[in-house]
Amino acid sequence: MGVEKKILVIPGDGIGQEVTSWGKRVLETIAENFKHKFTFDEGIMGHVAIEATGNPLPDETLEKARKSDAILFGAIGHAKYDNDPTLKVRPEQGLLKIRKELGLYANLRPIKLFDDLLHASSIKPEILQGADILFFRELTGDVYFGEKKRSEDRSSASDLMIYHKYEVERIARRAYEAARTRRKKLCSVDKANVLEASRLWREVVQEIAKEYPDVETEHMFIDNAAMQLIKDPKRFDVVVTGNLFGDILTDEASQIAGSMGMLASASVGDTIGFYEPIHGSAHDIAGKGLANPLASILSAALLLDISFGLKDEAQRVIRAVDATLRQGYRTMDIATKQTPNQFVLGTDAMGAKVLDNLN
Repeated sequence: MGVEKKILVIPGDGIGQEVTSWGKRVLETIAENFKHKFTFDEGIMGHVAIEATGNPLPDETLEKARKSDAILFGAIGHAKYDNDPTLKVRPEQGLLKIRKELGLYANLRPIKLFDDLLHASSIKPEILQGADILFFRELTGDVYFGEKKRSEDRSSASDLMIYHKYEVERIARRAYEAARTRRKKLCSVDKANVLEASRLWREVVQEIAKEYPDVETEHMFIDNAAMQLIKDPKRFDVVVTGNLFGDILTDEASQIAGSMGMLASASVGDTIGFYEPIHGSAHDIAGKGLANPLASILSAALLLDISFGLKDEAQRVIRAVDATLRQGYRTMDIATKQTPNQFVLGTDAMGAKVLDNLN
């Protein structure tokens, strides 16, 4: 007996619109093959929403999100906002608001290297092989949500880094629970030698650690963690950290997988899950059919696993991606000098290959 679920698709901006269509098609194929019933709706957010409504997260989209079982998202952003930091209404505000409104406090980013992409990374293969890291980034606190100030003469500015005990407790528990199902190692990353918010973070994690004596706990400063991630990525299993540090570390970790175009993520709370590639809207290649759809497809696999509990279906998607890579197919971002031209595919051709391997 199949499951019935409602999925909201928010393509967003730039290449988000191109790659999300393939994440959706993979979900449709899984539903058909496994006799599930997935009902899809669509919403707007980001630059396209500002252009259409003046609001980066229209009320209609938020209402649709609340009524869905899971959300598949693309990307947001536009070059005009990068070039003019004075603009008051910005695409990113929509993403921050939906995370806050839906209580999406935990961002999960699996960093797992497909063997066939060992040479796509700038890091030596012998350092990379076997790396398998699961990041837990706290998503609704830190400097992103703290009070922001600019002096009257505009010559100084501040962003408040703030954490509450309960915010650290809930993300730490999720990370420890995940560590129990993996290699039972957890690394908490902070800057407790300098920042008071990090000292609170470390104190709370140390308390939570007592509830999980079967998990080995390590505390690491952010600067050392950034170095160790490149020096010896295999030493990490589960990493838990704050919003700012998690944002930076997970983008750095994308180089372990060879490209941001390969990395999926899940933002979860206690109800609805929000699934997206970690890459941005990439307006320099938008509309050219060059974007890598694999991160969106792998985000769909995360959606099946985490929100719907369909682990076999999720693994089927991952195996289809693996098979596509083993057959030699690459998009521009993961191709190497050794990749034959006929195996370098555009967005749609790459998505179609995955569907072929899924059926």
